[in-house]
Amino acid sequence: MAVFRPFRAIRPRPELAARVAALPYDTMNSAEARQRAAGDPLTFLHIDKAEIDLPEGTGLYDDVVYETAAANLRRGRDEGVFAQDAQAHFYIYRQTWRGRTQTGLVGCAAIDDYRNNIIKKHELTHPEKETDRIRHVTACNANTGPIFLLYRDGQGVAALLDNWCDTHECESKFEGPDHAMQEIWPITDEALTETLQNAFAATPYLYIADGHHRCASAYHVGCAKRGACPGFTGEEEFNFFLAVAFPAQQLAIMDYNRVVRDLNGLSNATFLSRLEALFAVEFCAPAGSPYCPEATHTFGMFLDGKWYKLRARRGSFDAKDPVACLDVEILQKNLLGPVLGIKDPRRDHRVEFIGGIRGPEELERRCNPDANDMRVAFAMFPTTTDELMAIADSGNIMPPKSTWFEPKLLSGLFIHELE
Repeated sequence: MAVFRPFRAIRPRPELAARVAALPYDTMNSAEARQRAAGDPLTFLHIDKAEIDLPEGTGLYDDVVYETAAANLRRGRDEGVFAQDAQAHFYIYRQTWRGRTQTGLVGCAAIDDYRNNIIKKHELTHPEKETDRIRHVTACNANTGPIFLLYRDGQGVAALLDNWCDTHECESKFEGPDHAMQEIWPITDEALTETLQNAFAATPYLYIADGHHRCASAYHVGCAKRGACPGFTGEEEFNFFLAVAFPAQQLAIMDYNRVVRDLNGLSNATFLSRLEALFAVEFCAPAGSPYCPEATHTFGMFLDGKWYKLRARRGSFDAKDPVACLDVEILQKNLLGPVLGIKDPRRDHRVEFIGGIRGPEELERRCNPDANDMRVAFAMFPTTTDELMAIADSGNIMPPKSTWFEPKLLSGLFIHELE
């Protein structure tokens, strides 16, 4: 059963929360971060993307980047931008975006649950990215970015959180940089705090929705600190990491689309002919009238200024295998690999991935012949949270770039100090 417990958060003063809060470090490059942070000394990007405070050309993984992040965090505390709560709390973090609301509980999960697979994963991680976050967490002595978790709400947690929100005034409310409304409530009632802890203790599993690298790094930092503290009890803060847990039924996954640079030497006619063995191919509309898949196992394809509907033929995939029947896997195994020669989408530079937040218009833009960029695009039907949990439960890994969650959890609103 899962461990989820309150903690003494380091938080920005409520009146500064809107200025401090920033999109996660991995949603932008350094140039974009510099632009977003220009003229604003309070944005959390100075901690999460500390290279923006150093000369351009500084290596992303230079020691000075991590030293600067830690110094910026210390300065924020010294100057009163951040303060640590005197008592341990759970916190409610609610986001409303495009008419949909998701209400999460902010607390700390256990590194032992990560190791024992009580916290289930669905993605592989890259050692270089893990090392980057390990060095960042170690330098700051804190988890600065929350892990996005989801859970099956068999204990009525969502109703408890909604009741608190309905009967208490929120501490902070503002529109984030992604135009999602952000609301925060600290839970100050000890009885409710205990009830929530017990509810998670009766919850078999938590699932990583987003933040696999941050989660892995938190685990490795915790293990390293255990090694440096032979008499550890298991209650020290380094045994836990910052997370926000949401009920699965409140979340929605957006499509994660693909664009490909060339047709592997095939003409348009030959390419379309090759597809028909495994897909029913139907012309839909010219550019400007995108086709977005309306059901699983259907795909939109933009080629040569035209939109097509592709429907995977029965028998072209194993419907009983939770990974094989994923649309992203069907596209990879039946089209990207055998037809376009993209064997390893993680490393093949001929394919790029575009979050559905950008809309199908971005697929058309990237495949504009005048741009000389991409040749063909594929619009995906979104993966569901049920599919994510089924794959994690089976012990399997999803194909790369299978899920795109919106809105993102903002960084800087909650910091978890490790010692």
